[in-house]
Amino acid sequence: MLFLVAALMLLGVALGTVAHVPVGVSVAGAAFIGVWLVVFAVRERHGRRRTTTH
Repeated sequence: MLFLVAALMLLGVALGTVAHVPVGVSVAGAAFIGVWLVVFAVRERHGRRRTTTH
């Protein structure tokens, strides 16, 4: 329950920030986060395929 409250508070702060910055900054931030998530997903998928068995 505490995790849910913290997540909602962070979401509120993020949405409040987006409301006060220019659209270009919001789009650039969203693009950066999207690229970061894609890179993370590719690294995770590549790392899991390369497991060693003894």
